[in-house]
Amino acid sequence: MPAFADIAIDPPLADSYRALALLRRDGDGGIAPPAVQMVGSGGAVLERDLPMVDLERLTRGGAGERKACAGAMARAASEWGFFQLTNHGVSRELMEEMRREQARLFRLPFETKEKAGLLNGSYRWGNPTATSLRHLSWSEAFHVPLASISGADCDFGDLTSLRGVMQEVAEAMSRVANTVAAALAEELTGRGGGGASAAPWFPAGCDETTCFLRLNRYPACPFAADTFGLVPHTDSDFLTVLCQDQVGGLHLMKDSRWVAVRPRPDALVVNIGDLFQAWSNNRYKSVEHKVVANAKTDRLSVAYFLCPSYDSLVGTCGEPSPYRAFTFGEYRKKVQEDVRTTGKKIGLPNFFKHSSVQ
Repeated sequence: MPAFADIAIDPPLADSYRALALLRRDGDGGIAPPAVQMVGSGGAVLERDLPMVDLERLTRGGAGERKACAGAMARAASEWGFFQLTNHGVSRELMEEMRREQARLFRLPFETKEKAGLLNGSYRWGNPTATSLRHLSWSEAFHVPLASISGADCDFGDLTSLRGVMQEVAEAMSRVANTVAAALAEELTGRGGGGASAAPWFPAGCDETTCFLRLNRYPACPFAADTFGLVPHTDSDFLTVLCQDQVGGLHLMKDSRWVAVRPRPDALVVNIGDLFQAWSNNRYKSVEHKVVANAKTDRLSVAYFLCPSYDSLVGTCGEPSPYRAFTFGEYRKKVQEDVRTTGKKIGLPNFFKHSSVQ
């Protein structure tokens, strides 16, 4: 019987790294290592504070405060594609409880996480289909459909308290996401004047059965100098709400340079997804972002993805739109097809009315 210390907890990321590093040395990869790509042409990455928005001004303020708050979010969505929220209604105690449960979950043996079907079989790690180091993410996650969390067939194993905490977190982050999304939509359509009583019409097709909660862990990485925690990408949703710990590592593209996001205690990070950029006719920006690996310590985060049903039309805030009509299902299918055939996501350019992308 092996000792507990001998049981592998981490996924075999080091094996993937070594195999891909051999490919690069043999000339099959033919790419610059990620460390070169991290800093870009301007040298060291700068650490910046994201625009900060007090959400209580929207939910409890007078008409003037509500309008100012919605306007601040809209400016940040246009100029940064990211912003942070304070006074958002998700308590520090709840997120600390979520982090404790998350740590217990990820301390399970790798074989259990991969093969036991926990949390609706939603476990994933690294990128087993990666063909180069630029495609390898040094991370593991449970990407859980909200509809499954309360279901009797969603197995939580011995983590009996995890279900209730996840449900509470999902409900709290859902309220934040819906409030922010409706206010941002109203800024472009003029409905409601940016008020807190945003109509539930936006985004169409989004409810508790279509969204996702993702529990992330980024293990300490011995190859951190040339490894991504999560490869550069944009989010294929309307809106993402992120709660991260204080380790740091989130970077985003701003003015053609990578910028490191300084973690702020008790703040939630919001970023615009591809679908919101399309709906807004490119007024709001779905910005490329990544997580860099950390050589010394693990990083934990929880992300809520505001997604419509697969058959929902994404729509537009007004014509003329640069995009043809498409459903979320079409978008997801095309992204997966592009990643499978080209190794990268093309995303929105596929859906321009006069697209030259093949």
